[in-house]
Amino acid sequence: MKNSVRTITVKLSDNTMEKMSEYFEDKKREVTPPYAVFQAKEADTMVTLYQSGKAVFQGISADIDANIWIETEKHLNPNKKTEVKKSDSQKSKKKTINNNPKIYNTNSIGSDEVGTGDYFGPIVVTAAYVSKKDISFLEELGVRDSKKLTDEHILNIVPQIIKKIPYSSMILSNQDYNNQYGKNMNLNTMKALLHNKVLLNMTDKINDYDYIVVDQFTPATTYYKYLSTASRVQKNITFVTKAEDQCLSVACGAIISRYIFIKEFEKLSKKYDVNLPKGAGNNVDEVGALLVKKYGENVLNDIAKLNFKNTEKIKELVQ
Repeated sequence: MKNSVRTITVKLSDNTMEKMSEYFEDKKREVTPPYAVFQAKEADTMVTLYQSGKAVFQGISADIDANIWIETEKHLNPNKKTEVKKSDSQKSKKKTINNNPKIYNTNSIGSDEVGTGDYFGPIVVTAAYVSKKDISFLEELGVRDSKKLTDEHILNIVPQIIKKIPYSSMILSNQDYNNQYGKNMNLNTMKALLHNKVLLNMTDKINDYDYIVVDQFTPATTYYKYLSTASRVQKNITFVTKAEDQCLSVACGAIISRYIFIKEFEKLSKKYDVNLPKGAGNNVDEVGALLVKKYGENVLNDIAKLNFKNTEKIKELVQ
């Protein structure tokens, strides 16, 4: 049963469907089944989202990938019961990932990013260094996949982490994102360039590492092609899917990135005197329309990722 293929079906609300569609934008297949919004491959899982709102996850890691969107649905729609159907009796909540000791129990530098699925706010990428002696400290704090931690938990533990764990972060503002996007630059190119910079920052300072690990978002050959314009390129990277669960330095990178993202989000909310929503759902469109009415359309260039479909929806709302 360990390598059995599972099928999990989750009924999603419109706001979760939009967030999922944005998340898989660069992974969507050209050919999709009838009545499907999209179909995409996520590591060992085939993900199909249907117009009816049903999301079907098929593959060895189906329970892991489905659980991410189950939790997203619960977070975005807390008063609505989430419908889940599984092809076997195993419960995704009980699923644990077997850490690869070859990577987990080592000195490692790992990087991960946040903000790519959020219409408002920047993209933040962080590389962190975790030595073997720091593993128990991080485990006691409950460091794991940042998607499974609440913002409150992250705000509580990251100040403790950054006092002990070396890291390097880069923030890609909305203005810079909008200026770069489309000029021979897609989202994955931006991510690769940011990962490359923070990893170089770390390896310039730290030599005592066994692995450099990146949470894989594209094949290794494609990743390096994205860096063809970089003056320096970090080599010898180990690309791992679901790396946050298997490598604590990647988990730290993700959590620190999330912490910075939350702080930047708070600054934007305060600057424009509005509670900016995360994600890319209908509530995002409504707040975006209010901001455009108050400050003009140019405000979106300063606070949002203009290539998202939300931009057109917002424009329609203010007409």
